[in-house]
Order: sequence, then C-alpha cells, then structure tokens
Amino acid sequence: MPRRLRISSVVLGWCICSASAAAAQQTSADEAAVRRLDEQERVAVLKGDRGALERLWSEHLTVNAPTNRVNLGRQGVLDLIARGVLHYSSFERAVEAVRLYGDVAVIMGAETARSVGKAPRSGELVHRRFTNVWQKDGGSWVMIARHAATIPEGSSAQ
Repeated sequence: MPRRLRISSVVLGWCICSASAAAAQQTSADEAAVRRLDEQERVAVLKGDRGALERLWSEHLTVNAPTNRVNLGRQGVLDLIARGVLHYSSFERAVEAVRLYGDVAVIMGAETARSVGKAPRSGELVHRRFTNVWQKDGGSWVMIARHAATIPEGSSAQ
C-alpha cells in the first residue's frame, strides 16, 4: 500500500472515531438534559407551576390523558390545572427508558399520583404507565406529546 494511501486511511479512521466519540458525548449530554427537564416537568405539574409548564411544554403539546381524552394544545392542559381538574397531592415518576432520535427524545416509565380537588379519582393513589416525547426546538428541549394510561387495580403491571 503506497505511503500516501496509508496516511489517508489512518486520518480517515481517526476522523470517523472522533466523530463517533463527539456524537456519543452529545447524545449523553442530550439524555441528561432531557432527564433533568422531565423531572422539572413532573415537579411543575405537582406544584401547578404555570410559568414552568409554559416553558417546558410546546404550544402544540398533545396529551393522551388517562381520562381517555386527547388534549390538544398547551393552553387546554393549563386550563385543566387552572380549573383544579389536574391537581395532585403527590406525583412520582420512575423513568425506565430514554431513547434519542436526533432532535426527538422519548421517555417511558411508571408513575404514581394522588389527585385532589375536582380531579377524577380524587384521593385515590393511581398507578400509570407513561410516555413523554420531547423535541429540541431552537436549541431548547420542549415536551411535544405525552401519553399516560392508568394500570387497573390488581394488575400484575403494578
């Protein structure tokens, strides 16, 4: 193999390895950022923190709620909070998986929540499975979609 071709091969190999390492570091940083934001979102929902939720949720947020309704738009979900329909005394989330697909992140896991006030099943501790979808928009991650499904009482999934 001519010397010039060997040098080119080594340089190309180094570039590929460097690019792979940089991509892995970015993926790791993005995963950490999305995990942090998902936790901030959980706390903001628990506290009913409208300002934080306006920052964390896309204006076009779509939620497939455990009440078997699809809520379209951030404002509609914020209205549920304002009316006391989405109100918790406790809300815990266990993240089981985070997957990154370019500028989209999918988080899945389990939740337990105790609703209060005008919320459906008020006072009951409810177990749910959830999927949260985040998208990087203009350099910032925002939640664009969420699905939560209540696990029937006595189910082996609890």
